[in-house]
Amino acid sequence: MSTLLKIDVSPRGEHSISRKLGNHFATEWQSNHVGGEIVTRDLATTKIPYVDLPWIAGAFSAPDTHTNEHKAALKVSDELIAELLAADEVVISTPMYNFNVPAALKAWIDHIVRLNKTFSFGADGLKGLAAGKKVTIIIASGSEYTSGSPMEVYNAQGPYLRIIFGFIGITDITIVHAGGTNKVAQGAVPEPVFLEQFAHEVDLAAAK
Repeated sequence: MSTLLKIDVSPRGEHSISRKLGNHFATEWQSNHVGGEIVTRDLATTKIPYVDLPWIAGAFSAPDTHTNEHKAALKVSDELIAELLAADEVVISTPMYNFNVPAALKAWIDHIVRLNKTFSFGADGLKGLAAGKKVTIIIASGSEYTSGSPMEVYNAQGPYLRIIFGFIGITDITIVHAGGTNKVAQGAVPEPVFLEQFAHEVDLAAAK
């Protein structure tokens, strides 16, 4: 039985374009994976602490030397990593903030990118320990940042996400960039019409 880890980021709830496309993906994925399980992690309601000194000290030391403080600092990280490693596929629905990922998503990334848990270094160099998964990233942004757009140079989010997931061994990555949400906010394009523009691309990603 396949498992999909669905990560939602936007704090805008039912008003979020990225969440609606993420929900569309999940529905389509379920229809293509009968009996599959969807595990949802909502980063808008999960309070993920930022990495601090006890976390760093614990993450870069042997488990048998961990103090109670280290264990407490790593608890959330352990939970998030377990969710990621248990999943066959991941879908992340997120807005773009200032050309990159929102702080909540960056905090999640900082907890799941961890030495000897999702990556390691050995005689042969770097090894990603989360290989074999598929990741779909749905990005909603006010302007358009796709290839050929005048704003393309400002898109740090897509390249960053490809780099960081590649670092932990995940290279099967599909990015659906739903750019131009300002048109919806300004009333120039009805939301259903805007969502429909990306429905087919989302369907293809969910059917992979």
